[in-house]
Amino acid sequence: QVQIVESGGGLVQPGGSLRLSCSASGIVLNDNSVGWFRQAPGKEREAVSAISSYAYYADSVKGRFTIARDKANNMVYLQMNDLRPEDTAVYYCATDRFVGANSWFRSNLYDFWGQGTQVTVSS
Repeated sequence: QVQIVESGGGLVQPGGSLRLSCSASGIVLNDNSVGWFRQAPGKEREAVSAISSYAYYADSVKGRFTIARDKANNMVYLQMNDLRPEDTAVYYCATDRFVGANSWFRSNLYDFWGQGTQVTVSS
């Protein structure tokens, strides 16, 4: 049984940093593409970043967020710097067998999802 778990969310001031972690059991993240999505209250879920053989980023986070694999620990991280109030959302990790440049942002392609972790950026 596949289980995806996100952690690392919290409350941070504007300009601050957080690192989100995505861990998994029942699946090897390094053999799959991993995406991060977020959903703010009253808004649709949006793609933030994904990693396959390449890393992909939404324009709104490019240059501030970095996605990376930790192969030894079967984890994927999302390092978030220079956080802004508009980054406030529940962040979800999800996996798919493979995503590419034209598909990484399509949430309906991802098979397994975590329960989400809350990120709040506020002074």
